[in-house]
Amino acid sequence: MTLKTKIIENFGTPCPVIDMDVVERNIARVQALCDDAGVANRPHIKTHKSPRLAKMQIAAGAKGITCQKLGEAEVMANAGITDILIATNLLGAARSGRLAALQRRLPLKVCADNPVTLGAYAAAAQVAGRPLDVVIECDTGQERAGVETPNEALELAKIIKDNPSLRFAGLLFYPPLEGWPATQVFWNSVSAGLSDLALEAEIVSTGGTPNFVNIGKLEGATEHRAGTCIFNDRMMMDAGVAALSDCAFSVYTSVVSRAGAERGILDAGSKTLTSDQGGLDGYGFILEHPNARIHKFAEEHGFLDLRGCNEKPSVGDIVRVIPNHVCVAVNMVDQLVAVRGDEIIEVLPVAARGMLV
Repeated sequence: MTLKTKIIENFGTPCPVIDMDVVERNIARVQALCDDAGVANRPHIKTHKSPRLAKMQIAAGAKGITCQKLGEAEVMANAGITDILIATNLLGAARSGRLAALQRRLPLKVCADNPVTLGAYAAAAQVAGRPLDVVIECDTGQERAGVETPNEALELAKIIKDNPSLRFAGLLFYPPLEGWPATQVFWNSVSAGLSDLALEAEIVSTGGTPNFVNIGKLEGATEHRAGTCIFNDRMMMDAGVAALSDCAFSVYTSVVSRAGAERGILDAGSKTLTSDQGGLDGYGFILEHPNARIHKFAEEHGFLDLRGCNEKPSVGDIVRVIPNHVCVAVNMVDQLVAVRGDEIIEVLPVAARGMLV
């Protein structure tokens, strides 16, 4: 019995599947890249949202994990993981009381880029009865969160130093691919200013799967955060940092209609593969028909343009789709079917999905 037959008989379609052989190979590869560069590996669990997979990464050598939301950190803490960095301003979680509750259970590392967030963190730490470690997020070209100048970073570091409920832990960067020289200049300036404040950055964290091409290039970096690399996706292939053989996640989906000679319908739409195109043409890569194009979505339907295919799928065929953006696709589902070769080996809950706070 083929794996496709086993999937359809046990789960139906659409069905999200991970190849554990590829997952393990990706984990080992990333750990080796970090080890060779002399930086710690702190994988970002926002991609897989699974305590089981996080523990596999830690067992392979990772130093703790990165989360994007407090709710994700709660799930990981409940599974026994204790070294957690949360890489976003947590104003909502701090004001709701949830940050204090988790900080009371274990010492967290959180990030901030403004005094308002630091004030909320200090209040949460007072309630928790434990000082909160804070890294300052710095922007060196991505133009999302982060202070834009070394002076701003140092001003926040001084606020942290002067507040007994906070402890300065370091800096957090997500440099653009071409922005590492500018990041070095930024860090060098902050480092000199920290010496004047009698502070030391225990953590200098860089991030991003595409940035593995730059791993180790920032002198002074202590760790790297990356998430997508455990599964990879069409965006990572397009960026040249992953091959098709590195993609561990795919959605098994059925061709449910061929109402026209050059078109077809999949039973996987925006609620499965997501409408996040990631700047690419179409909404996924079909392994069995690489020249087919998923050109449009309804909620439960993927619209196929088959004009480029010499061999076209038939109604009832099961095809495998590599999504454009795997992190979003994983967050759409409750479980991942894990396989090795032609065998289904386990079903992994996506335990930290849907964590908005």
